[in-house]
Amino acid sequence: MRLKSNAVITGVGGFVPGNILNNSDLEKLVDTNSDWIVSRTGIKERRILTDPLLATSDMAVAAVRNLLDTTGVAASEIDCLIIATSTPDHLLLSTASIVCDKLGLSGAWATDVNAACSGFLYAYTLGASLVESNRYKKVIVVGADQNSAIINYKDRNTCILFGDGAGAVLLEPTTEEVGLVDSVFKTDGHGREYLLVPGGGSKIPATVDSVTANQHFIRQEGRVVFKAAIKGMTETCTEVLKRNDMTIDDVNWLIPHQANYRIIHAVGENLGLPEDRVKVNIERYGNTTAATIPLCLWDFKDDFKHNDNVIFTAFGAGFSWGATLLKWGTLRKA
Repeated sequence: MRLKSNAVITGVGGFVPGNILNNSDLEKLVDTNSDWIVSRTGIKERRILTDPLLATSDMAVAAVRNLLDTTGVAASEIDCLIIATSTPDHLLLSTASIVCDKLGLSGAWATDVNAACSGFLYAYTLGASLVESNRYKKVIVVGADQNSAIINYKDRNTCILFGDGAGAVLLEPTTEEVGLVDSVFKTDGHGREYLLVPGGGSKIPATVDSVTANQHFIRQEGRVVFKAAIKGMTETCTEVLKRNDMTIDDVNWLIPHQANYRIIHAVGENLGLPEDRVKVNIERYGNTTAATIPLCLWDFKDDFKHNDNVIFTAFGAGFSWGATLLKWGTLRKA
């Protein structure tokens, strides 16, 4: 008889490009100013992948390599790789398969998940389920996006928000009472018109007309997304706590998707959580879509203690949103 396995994060890795695009740089591109950007979004700078020979897979490779180096785990030990991204290197071909090849993950099967800014949240739960099944021992989940590839730097409503980056976690089985506890996810396709890249898929294939009409760049109805994100993230955090007979006082850390500081602040305030228990790094990276939560884990990993109660929450295109409750374990050291 098999013992029940919980899926615990045993390693964290990350990568951001070296090139910094700060608010002063954006002032030269569009009609905006740094003070306005900071007051409305909390963002001071974002990282941009500028090398034309590199793509999302290369950032994911760097994040996974950092993870493997930090944990001392060999590439050959990995059973599965799941990459959350909405900016894959190519259509049809999964970015995860490219990463497997570049890193020599010869024993792993791999796949992509696209839920935009909610992508890592969904992929993390999928990866944890594989570990909990006792069929897989080491699963890597990555959030990676090269948003600069789908940003119109003449559109001041979107170009100020997004950056590039990748974060990764290693999931392993444990019989301890740590790891993923519960998740509440929601999806509503009625929100698709308010946040999307219209062109490039089967509905609007790439043509001269679609490129001329800027249909291959992100389009966002900011006010609609702003309100829906606060409501959705607050409600799912509340629901996951209620389902597990917990209150906000039991939560050590909230790690929200880094879309806009005002959204983050509003969710924390709605939940009654003090600011010093909400992790924020949006000022340095901007919105890196699926990479925001794992990059927070990477930046603040030394702050998380064994048995800490942590909530991940995100909101993204679709609309897609949710919250995941976990109990922090112990990270490997190489």
